[in-house]
Amino acid sequence: MPLSPNIRGILLMAASMASFSINDAIAKFLTVQLHFSQVMMLRGLFASVLIGALVVHQGALRSLRVLRSWPVSLRIAGEIGGSALFLIAVSALPLANVTAIVQAMPLVLTCGAVLLLGEPVGWRRWLAIAAGFIGVLIIVRPGADGFSQFTLVALLSVGFYAMRDLVTKQIPTQIPTLFVSFLTTIAVALAGAAFTAVHGDWTVPSAHLLLLLAMAGATTVIGFQCGILALRVGDVSSVAPMRYSQMLYAMLLGYLVFGDVPDAAMVIGATIIVLSGIYTFHRERVRNRLLASNTPPSPPDGV
Repeated sequence: MPLSPNIRGILLMAASMASFSINDAIAKFLTVQLHFSQVMMLRGLFASVLIGALVVHQGALRSLRVLRSWPVSLRIAGEIGGSALFLIAVSALPLANVTAIVQAMPLVLTCGAVLLLGEPVGWRRWLAIAAGFIGVLIIVRPGADGFSQFTLVALLSVGFYAMRDLVTKQIPTQIPTLFVSFLTTIAVALAGAAFTAVHGDWTVPSAHLLLLLAMAGATTVIGFQCGILALRVGDVSSVAPMRYSQMLYAMLLGYLVFGDVPDAAMVIGATIIVLSGIYTFHRERVRNRLLASNTPPSPPDGV
């Protein structure tokens, strides 16, 4: 049986989160060696070259007039703000902690999808998303010693990322996904260059760091492509919970790369997060079977 648009969107978002988790781990390592804006600029530059080649190969090049489309411009602004704030936060906090904070996005996105996009969200999906958010709170533990100004910076990045994802759904279908990604990576690189020029702190990267930056650029391209496709294919409220899978990737990479051992609260919270995502996926499969059998699906409260 063919997959429904929502299930395809969920799978694409899971792949996007895996790519971005690898990217974040590389970025955290790089911010120890380089200023965050330099990482932002060079990573964006490598990503722009890679995706630019894909744009030309696929014939997806379009006029810069697409920037007049407000969803494209707002998406780029959201990516710039979110990327800068995330890099600042991850340079000072453990990768898993920052990732956990960013996992507040599904709740923010679902609220936005209901209020701004008019998407129907039933009580079961609300419960799954709320359960995932509780898992995030268990991990973050607001009020604990680790809650600092950098935690607030990470929370602020959520607002920018949520704006980015909500307007993605509004991008006209005639604008290729590849070209949107291309414009975004160029804009992020230029923003990083501007930040670097302001503070004037430049470190000449070694060949090893340049290789890592190239890898970060490649995972950025994959993450962008899968993320944009996911949001354009499926409902935001259905796709958003798969963002919780990034928590698992971050915990694993934090342990393998930085030696961050998850405590009991982290494991419990992550388990709740994963279960909420699995349940959402299950509900979409049930809904897909109902549609395939021409049986009227449950009303919105049963979705």
